[in-house]
Amino acid sequence: MSNSGLEITFLGTASSLGSPVIGFDHPVCHSKNPKDKRLRSSILLKKYDKTFVIDCSPDFREQMLRSQCTSLNAILFTHEHADHTAGLDDIRPFNFLMKKDIPLYGEKRTLESIQKRFDYCFMEPKYPGAPGLEVHLINNRPFEVENISIQPIRIMHGDLPILGFRIDDFAYITDAGFIDPIELEKLKHLDVLVINALRKRIPHHSQFTLEQALEVIQKVNPKKTYITHISPVLGFHDEVEQELPKNVFLAYDGLMIKA
Repeated sequence: MSNSGLEITFLGTASSLGSPVIGFDHPVCHSKNPKDKRLRSSILLKKYDKTFVIDCSPDFREQMLRSQCTSLNAILFTHEHADHTAGLDDIRPFNFLMKKDIPLYGEKRTLESIQKRFDYCFMEPKYPGAPGLEVHLINNRPFEVENISIQPIRIMHGDLPILGFRIDDFAYITDAGFIDPIELEKLKHLDVLVINALRKRIPHHSQFTLEQALEVIQKVNPKKTYITHISPVLGFHDEVEQELPKNVFLAYDGLMIKA
């Protein structure tokens, strides 16, 4: 495995409702295993002395406190859905700590949605105490954040085109329901792949099942894979992991890996 100096922390590994789900009487929602208790999906990346996150979930504040993160150089957005953007107001402490606006990287549709939803952050004159945000438009072409090269991956979330990201020999894919073979080529020769799997076999209109995710994993053949964006109906963490192929694992909140 290459040593790119990239450290990854799984801040959350749940689907949009989290786990346990409010009012849901599934057995996994009553599990005592901490690995079955999941916040909404996001990861924290550290390389050199730079720190950034992919997506800013409704659980962002709790995730930052758990990870003891005290600096944030950028946020990359896969897409605009609430479970990936709704925690944005809670970046304010990073504005105070770093004494600057926090750069956001996303596609045009995603940034426009954020600017509409959090309009008070972008008004002039600026409301005192509102989050300081700096928007950067990206598309399905390589770009750099703090001199770190990032390769977007075009994936389909139902009918919605969204992004995954590759940094060095690590790639993060969430909310995928389809990946074109041309885009799959960008996932070849990975040390670590993170990919979503909502449940085992029952089809979903916009998310991979575990069965579909395993088909993608077989095609791109990474050295290791971690499953994320998991709903309770996938099953108990320890039981599902025993059923997985060699070098495929379920991610869990707080898991730290290197790539």
